[in-house]
Amino acid sequence: MATGKPSADESAPLPVRLVAVASRLFADQGFENTSVQEIVQAAGVTKGAMYHHFGSKEDLLVEIYHRMLAMQLKRLERIAGGDAEVADRLHRAVVDVVVTTVRHRDDAVVFFRSMHLLDPAKRAEIRAERRRYHELFRGLIEQGQRANVFRGNVSADIATHNFFGGVHHLDSWYQPDGTLSPQQVGEQFADLLLHALAPAIED
Repeated sequence: MATGKPSADESAPLPVRLVAVASRLFADQGFENTSVQEIVQAAGVTKGAMYHHFGSKEDLLVEIYHRMLAMQLKRLERIAGGDAEVADRLHRAVVDVVVTTVRHRDDAVVFFRSMHLLDPAKRAEIRAERRRYHELFRGLIEQGQRANVFRGNVSADIATHNFFGGVHHLDSWYQPDGTLSPQQVGEQFADLLLHALAPAIED
C-alpha cells in the first residue's frame, strides 16, 4: 500500500477529499491509530469543516464502505444485466471485482481490515450491502447451472465464498510493481473459477 503523507486533491469536493485522505491514512496506519487531526491536516481543512460533513471519524469509515460497495455493485449490475452468454458475464464480473479491488487498494485494505471496528448497527448495514453484491454474483453461477453451462453438483454459495475469500487476500500479496497487471490477475482468477465450474467431460 502507499506510504508517506497522503496528498489531497484540492480540486475535489471537500467530502470526497476527506474520504480519500482518510482512506489512505486508515490503510497505512490503521483506523484506531489515525486521529481526526491527522485527517484534517492532510486534507488541508479545519476540524469544523470536517464535522460539517461527517459527525465522527467512524462516519468517514462508513463512507469508505459505502463508496466501495456502491461502485462495485453498480458495475456488477451492468455486467449481470448484459446480453452476453452467462459464462462471459461471469468472467467479466470476476475480472471487474479483482481489478477494482486492486485499483482502489486503500479502500479495499480498510474494507477488509476494519469491519469489526464499526458499531453493530452500522456493521449490519454494511454487511447487508455486501450481501446484495454476493447474491447477484452467485445468481450468475446459478443461472449458468440452470442452463447446464456450469456443473450442477457444485454449491453456488460455496463457489462464491471461495472466490471472494481469494479476493479478500489480494492486499496481502499483490504488488502494483509486480509482473502481473490487475487485468492479468483478474483473468487468472476468472479462468480458475470457470474451470472449477465447467461440466465434467464424460469418457
